[in-house]
Amino acid sequence: MTNAIYLVRHAKAGSRAAWGEDDALRPLVDEGRQQACLVAARLAPLHPPRLVSSPFLRCRQTLEPLAEMTSLAVESVDALREGVDTDTALTFLEALADGAVACSHGDVIPAVLKRLEWYGLDIVDWPDTRKGSVCRLERLEGRFVRAHFSAPPR
Repeated sequence: MTNAIYLVRHAKAGSRAAWGEDDALRPLVDEGRQQACLVAARLAPLHPPRLVSSPFLRCRQTLEPLAEMTSLAVESVDALREGVDTDTALTFLEALADGAVACSHGDVIPAVLKRLEWYGLDIVDWPDTRKGSVCRLERLEGRFVRAHFSAPPR
């Protein structure tokens, strides 16, 4: 197991503007489902101990293929929901066990990374937070110290 967690931006979902229902219920599109399967193929060999997600459908759906491959359940947590306070999200992520996979949104992930960078996080690669991207947040003595990014699968 690694001294890191994996932070996943949800895969491609339908258009927010075209969606007429509660945004929390907006699902992945076909391309997003394919991205989710490719993300799962990347992360399953790492044997994550836990999968956590924003309660929004698109985030849960992003981790479902990984859940199937690892026989883990996807846990919905409000600390990763869209619009959550950065301190709330960061406190939750810091408490996760090494190897855990967390899925969140395009407002939460960059805000957390910016806060961590302010605390001295070394961002090794270009900070890719596009839909379906994965950020490996490495820890040293319980503190996030380095971030590596994997581009969204295509």
